[in-house]
Amino acid sequence: MDAEKASPEVVPGGDSDDVHDLDSLTALGYTPELRRNRSLFTLLFQTLAIAAIPYGEGGPLISAIYGGGQLSIFLGWLVVCLLDECVALSLSELASRYPTSAGPYYWSFQIAKSNKTVLSFITGWIWLIGNWTITLSVNFGFASLISATVAMYHPDFAANDWQLVLIFFAICLITLVICTFGNTFLPMVDTICAAWTALSILIILIALSVKADVGRHSAAYTLGHYDTSFSGWGGFTFFIGLLPAAYTFSAIGMISSMAEEVHDPAIKVPKAMSLCVPVGGTAGLFFILPICATLPPLADIITAPSAQAIPYIFNLVMGSPGGGLGLVFLVLGVTMFCSISITVAASRCTWAFARDDAIPGAKLFAIVSKRLGVPVYALILTTVVQMLLGLINLGSSSAFTAFVSVGVIALAVSYAIPIAISLLWNHRREVSQARWNCGRIIGPIVNVVALGWISFEVVLFSMPTALPVTAITMNYASVVLVGFMAMAAAWYFIYAKRVYKGPPASDGLSADTPPHTEISSQK
Repeated sequence: MDAEKASPEVVPGGDSDDVHDLDSLTALGYTPELRRNRSLFTLLFQTLAIAAIPYGEGGPLISAIYGGGQLSIFLGWLVVCLLDECVALSLSELASRYPTSAGPYYWSFQIAKSNKTVLSFITGWIWLIGNWTITLSVNFGFASLISATVAMYHPDFAANDWQLVLIFFAICLITLVICTFGNTFLPMVDTICAAWTALSILIILIALSVKADVGRHSAAYTLGHYDTSFSGWGGFTFFIGLLPAAYTFSAIGMISSMAEEVHDPAIKVPKAMSLCVPVGGTAGLFFILPICATLPPLADIITAPSAQAIPYIFNLVMGSPGGGLGLVFLVLGVTMFCSISITVAASRCTWAFARDDAIPGAKLFAIVSKRLGVPVYALILTTVVQMLLGLINLGSSSAFTAFVSVGVIALAVSYAIPIAISLLWNHRREVSQARWNCGRIIGPIVNVVALGWISFEVVLFSMPTALPVTAITMNYASVVLVGFMAMAAAWYFIYAKRVYKGPPASDGLSADTPPHTEISSQK
């Protein structure tokens, strides 16, 4: 779509410190519509809220149990943090060069030499699918966690499929209301989330270490116990154990969709993105180490209600449902914050793609409420899509489980496309001019590592957790993703091909762009 020309008088907020941001966004082809009410720290806190360490690692922890136990949990965390930091650094360069909410599909369009429109359309739809399904996985995982918490007091309780769906619907609607009407307070919510998460990890560390009702393991056992008997994958079992850590940081690139809500995004977005893994990874060690040191027998954990290991572990280690509930309550709080933050980011992705006429009903979903300062219809669409997909759980829990893997795979592929184009096609000419970049030596290295890890990650999340494979244990992620892309392709040839011309062409922002001197309270 053609970009509208903006003047300083129409910038949301109207302050003189917005002039540079207006000029920068106009240079990228867009008119500012969102309020820039976020700082570097609140952006970092939102990134960490999306990672949601206790939930991100704890929610799918059952996979690490199948993956061998303590060795996979501890060593797998370190390995994934190193690999995902390479992904974060690679994305940070692109986000600095093109700091817009459009994200990966915009980057692909600008740096590709040919077939720009088709490449950006494909990248955009994979990016959108990833945003929707990873958000769905958080909200449905939240519902499963609530169900497993009830089972701590009522061991015979097992939520029916429709009960889980109703809990899931309630979470989606509550999140929608908060994200729609609370935009002014969301930066503060992200700050509270950071404090809540840090305090929760500290309390869990102390409580598990002191109580340890099922005993404490030796240091060697805590860090090195490895049991391959549960997955059926033999020597490959360790890699199955990487799934929780990979899931935790899978959405790290979603923060790029917040670029139009922070001052000087060419610096602050890449900083927040690149700091997430070191900060979150360090905090995560204090969460997983006490779990590894006090872990009950693996064979018992595999039978945990709702396949949620954390409530079961906390219940046993604390020696009572009350003690376990106290710790699970902390994780539930982290998950609620994550649900809010990730819904905000997913809605901005939806809005940005609609702004470029790439989805059905684009004109409606591209509207930003002047009163609320948020894309209300994009928020509603993001929520409705999740709720519709959640209904699949009524028919097949295996099919629904595939959406969790689809979220990770789709996001990873949407990251890989612009990184690969930049490295192999563009030879890093564009990102080397970004105000924030990794340099001529480190840059290519992290790009290669990122692409290698993403390639393996896609395979990993397409595989079943355990063998033998049955109709129930089969991972349908690749089938679901292909189905989504088939629908996107049909939309492209039926209608979008005539109206979607890609995002506005732009030379991006370079190191020659003058830095923004802020005079507002947002530093």
